[in-house]
Amino acid sequence: MKVSSVLLGVSFLNMGLEGVDGMAQRAGLGHRYIRAFISGFFVAVPVTVTALDRLAYVARVEGASMQPSLNPQGQSSSDVVLLNRWSVRNYQVQRGDIVSVLSPKNPQQKIIKRVIGLEGDVIKTRGYKNRYVKVPDGHFWIEGDHHGHSMDSNTFGPVSLGLIHGRASHIIWPPSRWQRIEPSVPAERMPLLNVNEGSDDQD
Repeated sequence: MKVSSVLLGVSFLNMGLEGVDGMAQRAGLGHRYIRAFISGFFVAVPVTVTALDRLAYVARVEGASMQPSLNPQGQSSSDVVLLNRWSVRNYQVQRGDIVSVLSPKNPQQKIIKRVIGLEGDVIKTRGYKNRYVKVPDGHFWIEGDHHGHSMDSNTFGPVSLGLIHGRASHIIWPPSRWQRIEPSVPAERMPLLNVNEGSDDQD
């Protein structure tokens, strides 16, 4: 009985040692998986952030300058919009687009306005120093929908296309406001004419 007990004890000891070694191997394997995951995470996150920054991002709209199109309920609720960066990568916009641009007055601030005029358009301004303005090449004319509550091209003039940051494609919050944003220009704010259109030489 004693011998059996000793042998049984040795067997259990061997099993215990094998169990410890197995646990250590599994732990080592687990640590390798964790290290691989963490290293992959820190590689993937910057790539993902960079990709999202180049493609699109979301932003909360503040202020009343774009009412009633955005923030129609005033300070009680703020719209959150999806800003498409990919669509403006070549600085291609159309009249009626709602865009985010770096403020010409404060490069640290982004503002959101509607595109009223493109290069070559003649605009009848609202309170600008010149009654009529021809939008120069490489620029566009932007305005807030809520006239009188917006700092826009009527304050600082035509804006360089290089300042564009994204085009608002959807309202995604609050849920009751979810919708696609379609380009539109109020009839009274349409350009008077475009001096570039029809100016190509004809044979």
